[in-house]
Amino acid sequence: MLQYRRFFSFLIAFFLFFAALDSTPAHSQPAKKMEVHFINVGQGDSIVVKTPNGKTILIDGGSPKAGKKVVKYLKELGVEKIDLLIATHPDRDHIGGLPAVMKEFKVTKILDSGKLHITRAYANYMNEVRKQEIPLVVAKEGENISIDSLIDFRILNAYGKRKNNNQSSIALKLSYNDIDFLFLGDIEDEQEEKVAKKYDVRAEIIKIAHHGSKTSSSEKFLEIVEPDVAIITYSKYNDYGHPVNRVIKKLFDLETNIFSTAVYGDLVVHTEGENYLIYPQKTPLHGLLESK
Repeated sequence: MLQYRRFFSFLIAFFLFFAALDSTPAHSQPAKKMEVHFINVGQGDSIVVKTPNGKTILIDGGSPKAGKKVVKYLKELGVEKIDLLIATHPDRDHIGGLPAVMKEFKVTKILDSGKLHITRAYANYMNEVRKQEIPLVVAKEGENISIDSLIDFRILNAYGKRKNNNQSSIALKLSYNDIDFLFLGDIEDEQEEKVAKKYDVRAEIIKIAHHGSKTSSSEKFLEIVEPDVAIITYSKYNDYGHPVNRVIKKLFDLETNIFSTAVYGDLVVHTEGENYLIYPQKTPLHGLLESK
């Protein structure tokens, strides 16, 4: 029942959003739109950002079997090239689908965590980078990513010698005027604590770290972020127990609207920098009844 209430609250927001647009003075220039797509790749991450000035950013590509879906999704969006590809960390559920993407699209630049991993998925990823001769840079914490003058895109967490793959995840804050997104990869609570001490992590929309795992999303961190919307990427039938009850309960306590790719399928956020709309592919009922 709570899921339905939350779903219908967004329908109300939908109408309020367009009412606000209709009230814009005729002489004013309409704001450019930004889209953030959370692709349902099952147990894994793949996020597409279409910036206000038309740049395309791809954050992760899901597992190897998800590569075809990511390619298809990008083509349906009309993407011809990827201006920035971000590989948050070398786990197969984040970089496994990227070779398929690199084979189909011109990639201008790759931002990588710098963490090495001895797996077939990682070898395939790096081999394709070398084959395509794509410029690759290692992320550095605190740096701004210059890709679109209308957005602020900052790296909050990056590689560390004593960090494991998840702890080395590239964590990002994307801001377009009044609307902020947090993309946290698979960072753990220790990194969340450090990030919160150094940066302003308040955000309207958060991509929950590590698929809602017990290692991340501490109560203190979520209280600081105070998100309106939490997006969790996972498969209904994963073997890891994602997401854990503690994370869900805390989000409910904060009155955060929860959307998951497991229940809603692909999720798209539209924003003009002041308001936002979330378009789910499925209703909660469809998402719960369908098998993956």
